Amino acid sequence: MPELPEVETTLRGIEPYLLNQQVARVIVRDSRLRWPVPREVRNAEGQQFVSLQRRGKYLLLALEQGGLIIHLGMSGSLRVLQHPTDPQKHDHVDVELGNGACLRFNDPRRFGAFLWVDGNLQSHELLRDLGPEPLSDAFTADYLYQGSRKRSVAIKNFIMNGHVVVGVGNIYASEALFMAGIHPQRAAGRVSKQRYEGLVAAIRDVLSRAIRRGGTTLRDFVNSDGAPGYFAQELLVYDRAGSDCFQCGSAIRQKVIGQRSSYYCPACQR
Repeated sequence: MPELPEVETTLRGIEPYLLNQQVARVIVRDSRLRWPVPREVRNAEGQQFVSLQRRGKYLLLALEQGGLIIHLGMSGSLRVLQHPTDPQKHDHVDVELGNGACLRFNDPRRFGAFLWVDGNLQSHELLRDLGPEPLSDAFTADYLYQGSRKRSVAIKNFIMNGHVVVGVGNIYASEALFMAGIHPQRAAGRVSKQRYEGLVAAIRDVLSRAIRRGGTTLRDFVNSDGAPGYFAQELLVYDRAGSDCFQCGSAIRQKVIGQRSSYYCPACQR
């Protein structure tokens, strides 16, 4: 699943080609995504893109009036084709630009979203109750510490809750908890403020490094230019079950926590 760094990489890839460009036509080949693609997406035609932003894992493409909210789901990708080719299987939506380029949305599993919003995109119900961005000043150790008191939920599930903080998905949660030395099953309410300081620093670090390297190479993810991300070679625990821990040599373990595969070192993480 594309996580925050992959979505941020996509945003940075498409922004130079879309900003201030006019939409000539919107083509919907298959509207059957997580939510049906509404007919109103064609309201974009004749309008210019005025800003592109990311909120959590949502891409917000604002036009002169209204805009598009896009989520990549489990396997979605966005690519800008300066010389559009014939659509392939799973190319569900094209946004053709006045300069001849095309923004193409591909989603094999169809868990993504391509929505139209009238008015302010940030006020949409999908975004209204989201937690702070993990790279923002609002995301602090004190914020996590205060919000976790008397919480028995596993710390990994706690930091993956979008109402707590957005964009910390399965890969980067596993990595950050390893870097902070915290066992993924430890109750969030039993993590000290000092350890939360280490966790916040680890989350910021792992996400920033992944963004700089274009995201993590996953089976279904490609950048907006079609190239894979290159962060996978730096993963410390994720998808390394049975391999030696880089710090202590113990075997990395895998365990399902909250219906998601989690990876950790039993010696380094407490």
